[in-house]
Amino acid sequence: MKRAALYSRKPSAQGADKMPAPATAAVPHAPSSASRKASNTTQRLQRLPLWAALLVCALLSASLTWALTRQAGAPQRLTQDDINAAVLHTLNTQDLPSRAARAAQLIAPSVVRVHTQDEDKKNPKGEMQNTGVGSGVVISEEGVILTNLHVVQGAKRIQVTFADGTESEALVIGVQPENDLAVIKAKRLPDDLQPATLGSSQNLQPGDEVVAVGFPFGIGPSVSAGVVSGLNRSFGSEDKTMMRGLIQADAAANPGNSGGPLINMAGEVVGIVTAILNPTSARTFIGIVFAATIESAGGGMGVSPF
Repeated sequence: MKRAALYSRKPSAQGADKMPAPATAAVPHAPSSASRKASNTTQRLQRLPLWAALLVCALLSASLTWALTRQAGAPQRLTQDDINAAVLHTLNTQDLPSRAARAAQLIAPSVVRVHTQDEDKKNPKGEMQNTGVGSGVVISEEGVILTNLHVVQGAKRIQVTFADGTESEALVIGVQPENDLAVIKAKRLPDDLQPATLGSSQNLQPGDEVVAVGFPFGIGPSVSAGVVSGLNRSFGSEDKTMMRGLIQADAAANPGNSGGPLINMAGEVVGIVTAILNPTSARTFIGIVFAATIESAGGGMGVSPF
């Protein structure tokens, strides 16, 4: 976050624009009271021992220097008007990223593309063919990834592509069918693998901003933003399993987003995108996406992501 500029309100030097008085001829006059006092002080210094006179002069010089320094560097009191002016100046002169953009940047290194393969029965050589694509999110430095069960279920081979382009085969190490969740682990890891920060769905309220990141139709990583439109929803999955306690949001999601993270504005994973509402057979987003809470993903799979 950019630091707001502070503007000094120190007053300008007084009397800088005054013209010097015209020179006049010297006129003898009687010594003033100040002159008499200065003369008496000089005479007293002359009567002191040399070391004492030097000490007095040093003390006077130090006192004068301290007074001038204090006057020149006196701290100025910062008012609320100063702060408001600085913030307004920054907003008017700087192009600030949106909240959704900042959140997406935080989660981007942890989002992976998940694609599955199966044997090509039409090919006599038994070569593999791509059968599906989805998304996932890295939750540990060991390469543990959260995704949807329906993304990887029945696949002969699971491949993941990390944010830096590293590709690896992955194996399923845990499932939670009641929430359509799976935990997979990659065999090969990038050198600087960055796991996501897991948040909590307990503080979510309808209207809170959320962001979905994934690979809709294999395109991505793609980012969509919206708000939480409901909580504790129930929805029947494609295999007719009834999922409960879901987050409902209106951040756009399509086939391929499945398994990707739903995050809050701090970039924390609060859910795993699981399904979209489809009253028709179009299988495209019409305004409602469901996500399993991150708390649901943390239990019942044999391997805790936390």
